[in-house]
Amino acid sequence: MSQQHESVDLVGDETAGYFARAVLIAALTAALAQVSIPLPGTLPPFSLQPFGMFFAGLLLGPLWGGLALALYVLVGVAGAPVFSNGNAGPGYVLVGQGTGGFLIGFLVGAVVSGAVVHRGVEPRDLGDASVPVQIAGLFAAVVVVYAIGVPWLSAVTGLPLPRAAAVMAPYVPLDLLKLGVAVAIVEGGHLVRG
Repeated sequence: MSQQHESVDLVGDETAGYFARAVLIAALTAALAQVSIPLPGTLPPFSLQPFGMFFAGLLLGPLWGGLALALYVLVGVAGAPVFSNGNAGPGYVLVGQGTGGFLIGFLVGAVVSGAVVHRGVEPRDLGDASVPVQIAGLFAAVVVVYAIGVPWLSAVTGLPLPRAAAVMAPYVPLDLLKLGVAVAIVEGGHLVRG
């Protein structure tokens, strides 16, 4: 008696490809987080982490970009030293230096920027998204990061909200500069598009 077996792909090639890219963006974000400069007092460190959020939203869209940053945050919460200055663990996210809100903001920011740029859940060809749309998407992500991060910083450090906003204000132009660099890198074809 002969037996016939049919193989069934449980996950399509496209899904596997997007998942692999999400893992790569998570790893890239972890590497970029190590390029950080500790600042005195209660100031959060200056780091290149926002590039991970920018690339996730631009290259992978809201679903897969959000997954990439969720993987990054979850690996850090689990104890891998992937946050800036090699920090890790749930305690660092919840209280730490008051920067946990920015980490959550990166995750939400990737989703928001991906939704703006790709106009839906599925990633589309970035050639169909103009540079102004890409900039608008990433700008929305920056707004989200500060909308979550500043009140979180205020709550954890005890700084009044206006004082926390004033503390973070110098970071805004730097993040906008990073935004422009991220768009230039992607538009220049220096990263593989999703």
